[in-house]
Amino acid sequence: MAGLSFCGNNVTKNAYSVDTGMLNNGCFVDALNLVPHVFLLFITFPILFIGWGSQSSKVQIHHNTWLHFPGHNLRWILTFTLLFVHVCEIAEGIVSNKQMDTNHLHLFMPAFMGFIAATTSVVYYHNIETSNFPKLLLALFIYWVLAFITKSIKLWKFAEYGVGVLHLRFCITALLVVLYGLLMAVEINVIRVRRYVFFANPQKVKPPEDLQDLGVRFLQPFVNLLSKATYWWMNPLIIGAHKRPIELKKIGKLPIAMRALTNYLKLKDAYEDQRNAEDPEKAPSIWRSMYRAFGRPILLSSTFRYLADLLGFAGPLCIYGIVEHLNKKPVKEGSVPYFEVYFMSSNELLQNTSVLAVLLFLALVLQRTFLQASYYVTIETGINLRGALLAMIYNKILRLSTSNMSMGEMTLGQINNLVAIETNQLMWFLFLCPNLWAMPVQIVMGVILLYYLLGTSALIGASVIVLLAPVQYLIATKLADTQKSTLDQSTERLKKTTEILKGIKLLKLYAWENIFCDSVEDTRGKELTSLRTFALYTSMSIFMNAAIPIAAVLVTFVSHALINKSKPSSSEAFAALALFHILVTPLFLLSTVVRFAVKAMVSVQKLGEFLQSDEIGDDSWRNGDMSVSLEACKKHPGATKAINRKQPLLYQMDSYEQPTRRPLRPNETEDVAVKVNSGFFTWGSNLSTLSDINICIPTGQLTMIVGQVGCGKSSLLLAMLGEMQTLSGKVYWSNKNRYSVGYATQKSWLLNATVEDNITFGSPFNKQRYKTVIDACSLQPDVDLLPFGDQTEIGERGINLSGGQRQRICVARALYQNTNIVFLDDPFSALDIHLSDHLMQEGILKFLQDDKRTVVLVTHKLQYLIHADWIIAMKDGSVLREGTLKDIQTHDVELYEHWKTLMNRQDQELEKDTEIDNCQTALERKTLRRAFYSREAKNQVDDDEEEEEEEEEDDDNMSTTTSRRSKIPWRVCWQYLSSGGFLMVFLMVFSKLLKHSVMVAIDYWLAEWTAKGNLLVNGTAYVNGTANGDANGYAGLPDSYYVPVFIILCGAGIALCLITSLTVEFLGLSAATNLHHNLLNKIIHAPIRFFDVTPLGQILNRFSADTNIIDQHIPPTLESLTRSTLLCLSAIGVIAFVTPSFLIALIPLAVSFYFIQKYFRVASKDLQDLDDSTQLPLLCHFSETAEGLTTIRAFRHESRFKQKMLELTDTNNTAYLFLSAANRWLEVRTDYLGAVIVLTAAVASIWSSGKNLPSSMVGLGLTYALTVTNYLNWVVRNLADLEVQMAAVKKVNSFLSTESENYEGSMDTSQVPEDWPQHGEIKIQDLCVRYDPLLKPVLKHVNVYINPGQKVGICGRTGSGKSSLSLAFFNMVDVFNLDPERTCTDDRLWEALEIAQLKNMVKALTGGLDAVVTEGGENFSVGQRQLFCLARAFVRKSSILIMDEATASIDMATENVLQKVVMTAFADRTVVTIAHLVSSILEAEQVLVFSAGQLVECDSAVNLLAQQDSLFSVLVRTHK
Repeated sequence: MAGLSFCGNNVTKNAYSVDTGMLNNGCFVDALNLVPHVFLLFITFPILFIGWGSQSSKVQIHHNTWLHFPGHNLRWILTFTLLFVHVCEIAEGIVSNKQMDTNHLHLFMPAFMGFIAATTSVVYYHNIETSNFPKLLLALFIYWVLAFITKSIKLWKFAEYGVGVLHLRFCITALLVVLYGLLMAVEINVIRVRRYVFFANPQKVKPPEDLQDLGVRFLQPFVNLLSKATYWWMNPLIIGAHKRPIELKKIGKLPIAMRALTNYLKLKDAYEDQRNAEDPEKAPSIWRSMYRAFGRPILLSSTFRYLADLLGFAGPLCIYGIVEHLNKKPVKEGSVPYFEVYFMSSNELLQNTSVLAVLLFLALVLQRTFLQASYYVTIETGINLRGALLAMIYNKILRLSTSNMSMGEMTLGQINNLVAIETNQLMWFLFLCPNLWAMPVQIVMGVILLYYLLGTSALIGASVIVLLAPVQYLIATKLADTQKSTLDQSTERLKKTTEILKGIKLLKLYAWENIFCDSVEDTRGKELTSLRTFALYTSMSIFMNAAIPIAAVLVTFVSHALINKSKPSSSEAFAALALFHILVTPLFLLSTVVRFAVKAMVSVQKLGEFLQSDEIGDDSWRNGDMSVSLEACKKHPGATKAINRKQPLLYQMDSYEQPTRRPLRPNETEDVAVKVNSGFFTWGSNLSTLSDINICIPTGQLTMIVGQVGCGKSSLLLAMLGEMQTLSGKVYWSNKNRYSVGYATQKSWLLNATVEDNITFGSPFNKQRYKTVIDACSLQPDVDLLPFGDQTEIGERGINLSGGQRQRICVARALYQNTNIVFLDDPFSALDIHLSDHLMQEGILKFLQDDKRTVVLVTHKLQYLIHADWIIAMKDGSVLREGTLKDIQTHDVELYEHWKTLMNRQDQELEKDTEIDNCQTALERKTLRRAFYSREAKNQVDDDEEEEEEEEEDDDNMSTTTSRRSKIPWRVCWQYLSSGGFLMVFLMVFSKLLKHSVMVAIDYWLAEWTAKGNLLVNGTAYVNGTANGDANGYAGLPDSYYVPVFIILCGAGIALCLITSLTVEFLGLSAATNLHHNLLNKIIHAPIRFFDVTPLGQILNRFSADTNIIDQHIPPTLESLTRSTLLCLSAIGVIAFVTPSFLIALIPLAVSFYFIQKYFRVASKDLQDLDDSTQLPLLCHFSETAEGLTTIRAFRHESRFKQKMLELTDTNNTAYLFLSAANRWLEVRTDYLGAVIVLTAAVASIWSSGKNLPSSMVGLGLTYALTVTNYLNWVVRNLADLEVQMAAVKKVNSFLSTESENYEGSMDTSQVPEDWPQHGEIKIQDLCVRYDPLLKPVLKHVNVYINPGQKVGICGRTGSGKSSLSLAFFNMVDVFNLDPERTCTDDRLWEALEIAQLKNMVKALTGGLDAVVTEGGENFSVGQRQLFCLARAFVRKSSILIMDEATASIDMATENVLQKVVMTAFADRTVVTIAHLVSSILEAEQVLVFSAGQLVECDSAVNLLAQQDSLFSVLVRTHK
């Protein structure tokens, strides 16, 4: 028992005597201090254990959060400080106790109980808070009061007996008194605010609005401080991701404070507040607005950052202390004057190595917590800023003047860049912002400490780092430039690849694959040259980062040896080494931060210009205000509107900037809908585009605007809509007309949405009305062809529709909207005559006129003028005539006659066109059908595969799916590495291992060097770990022996850094080269079926996004991953070598690390996918808004589009916030693990120090342990990134397994005779054709013999298999019985062009035959493009010509000439025409008629026509 007495067991001194008074016995005072702690534990434990079931709060909150009581954060901070002081008190007690003869439990036992009580208090408080039951806080209040009193008594007694500030125990007690006093004050404050005791009416509290909304899942702002710091609230999400993937539903909505609208209003207010009444033209500063709106969180983050940086220096200092004091007996500085116990000085405690180890651990934990908090706050602020900027840009886009867009001052590209690039630049700048002011402080502190440790030589070493920093900056800027040029090259390559893929059918028909393949390879070659430079600079950057610390250490220690003529001590050397590790990071980052700061300045400038650009005039006309004055169009300083913050924000956005209704004025006439009085309108320059416009649009009638191309018809509509700038004059709108106008533009504009959404356009769905509109626009047949009917996605990201189909959807939208006025701008331009007639009759005359809606129709089709109630004829930007058709007939006979002749001509063309147009629509629908026919087969295959996979999954249990999701894709990694070449892989692995071995060797040599000389351990002379006399060890070796070896090792290390960084980058480069080369070859030689089945976008994605990832992202990730992994492994190896006992502790650490990385990788991948998938709709929404501005404004749908933009922004921001919170979750955990590793390493080395362990080795072990904390999280994050990036390799590889075309039975080109085929006879025997082995045959058992030189026509209804036959000729589909061969080419260009009626046109081009054809042949009309294709066929003087739909887009006159030319130029050759217009094969010598894939008739055209009931004559009669 003697060993465990509370007051000590000293017989001479009676520790239990209270002769001089109770309170004068120190042991009694300490026992008194136990009372409050015991009281708290007794009261709270039952309450905590009984549970809170009965006392749940009245308001049901969906999380067990979080009605914070007043002073919540302060309480947590104070409690944590209290815990830390208790730890110091325990340490002081134990160390003092060791100085005494017997154990005095009272020195540390009360402190230990205080620690437990403080922990209990915070757990208890948390539970009271979540159950919202403040009455129970009374127990805590009593505890703080008691603890404050007992500690004050102790302090008073110390002061009475003269124990002062020099004694550590006095300082600790004083601190505790202050802390208990503050906690008592916090508790009183809660009583004051919540009034739960001593007051008659306690205050009722509701939880924050966010927590009542079950959709809010981002809880960081609402959880308690500990959960905030460790991201504990993320656990369910991250661990749950293992069982099922994280979806958008799971991450829910953002809290109100983080939503884009909230932040937009903050930023907008800050921006508008700067507008000056005296100088309205002066632009507000964006920087100042950003500071006013988001300055506070940045300051908070910077504070955290400073704290973290200062705590970071605790590492090197603790290492210094531990190594310095490891084998020394601490000097006694304390005294035993009072209460018969030992009082130690503060200095003495800091010489105790165990205390230092614990302090090091706590400092690390705190440092990492602060650092992650700083990161989190900046990221959250950055995301908030981006949301605000996006909303600001969007609001500006909606108000941009149309002239800006049309005059090219503001292009779509610029707007997209603002959204995608500039806002992100600013966000990133904000992320890195605190570094700007934290880094200089860190660097200065580091240099001061180095100087304190090593003197002048440290400054020389630090100067190496500083001098090389500009070089790093230079490399960083070079990298950015190279990236730009690489981007240009890859854009060029993509353009060529796109062309190939779009024209793949032709390439295959002409066997031109290799020619075009080489052209892409050329561009890729140039791109690879840029990539090589990029790789070089990247490896240089990595090399500098790795080599600078080695160089600095080398210079420092060598100069130290030369200047001081002595070696540094182990403690100095390793503290300096740790400091260099700390210093390198800010210097490396500084170049990045400076670069981002420069970019941010450019971005702000661009943004400022954009926000100052011209806006559209005042919208007063739509508010029913009859005067649109000239002044209204001038720029005016925008007044900020007051916003009612009480209303929920959702409704505000709608009412924000909404027009108001105005009462009728007596002088308004109701029979005029719109009236323009002497209007002069312009598109931005001061020259008027429209001059002297005086028109009336009668209400409820059909007005037509006609005139030549370019006479200002569309401009007139836009002028009425207020889109043009008014020079003078006024536009009046009658009051009855709603402020929205149904408007269909000339250039059709679709949303990325379903067909139904495009038509209803935000209006309520009315089935009857919808059906009428669809029928009026003849959209039903097109909708039926779409895979999901009218629920199919169309637009940029959806199905590609033809021009006519797009135009009809736009018209349908204008018809469906319930607006009084409808403007249709040339709705017939892309429609054939039948569709136009149908639309005119059903849509305009019937549907719109029945509703008595006012219709303004711009058209070139004069035959419809007879239907017009009012006509406006325009010429050269002014109105030529206005009136009814009768008026014009009587008053302007000349114009009427002119129209008449034009109408007659149109009528004649009409008869000819009927056939062509018919076929045009049929063709559009056929293209659609074909695409889906092939795609269905693909989906069928995919579905089968998926079903199989699902069945497999169902067999297994849950665990297999989770293990599947958390497995690292080793196979794909191996495929990637092997495509880089085995030599490079070997080089990389070998050089990496060698480099890290040398790095360890450098530090080991430093340990040996600083350790030379005698070590006294327990009085025995130790020479480098060997006992006694073996003094001929290293002891006598001079510095001259160590220095050269040190220099050689450092030199080797630097060289290896260069080699490793180069090998990784160039391994990546060679892998990228091979993968792209194989992909291109594989795809170009894939069977044509592959292109029908695989969407073009998907193939292009492999060549764009995936190739970019393989080219530029995988190599640095791979480098970083291997480096951080090897650093961690070498560190653990060194620690284990120094103190083998560390390996025991390593097992639990490794297990926890394994689980952390496993859970994180799965969740991170899901969140990354969510971030990517939510970004695209947001960017698309911006670009489609900018394209459809006039339509959105005419319909007055701005607020709906704003709402959608805010939703999309918030969704993307939610995903990004969760992703960054997941990163913090990981980093906090790996950092704490790192801290535990440092603690175990330190404790193990302190224990082992008695067993001949040189202190220099302890220094080595600890320095390495410190690096682990930095690199553990990088291992996991790089692993997660690599996993996401390897998906690109996997996708590319999936295409590499595509089977190539079947060339069986074909000959090599060289074996084909020059003049083959000689006669041009074609024999088809029992031919069966199918598009895919899984599909039914499209041609069944066809037998045909075609004589040489015969002219053959092939016809049949749509889908009968005509075109399939032509594909079979070229072996482009699965053929069972056919042996195809190849043809040769010859160059006779001009003759061919003449035959194709193109000679004159080509002659007129600049460059003649060498003139450039733009992408997709856009610089020629559809008809001309088709003629070019014909010419291309004529160039090949082969004896067989096959024409498929060759003349579908050519006018009748040219068609007739062509028919004749074909008959003459190809008189002696076999011509097979696949016709959609039966009239084009009436002269054919043989006609093949197909039906449902079978050949049903085969005879000459004349004979077949003679038979009345033949299918051919039916086709001719019905013009099908």
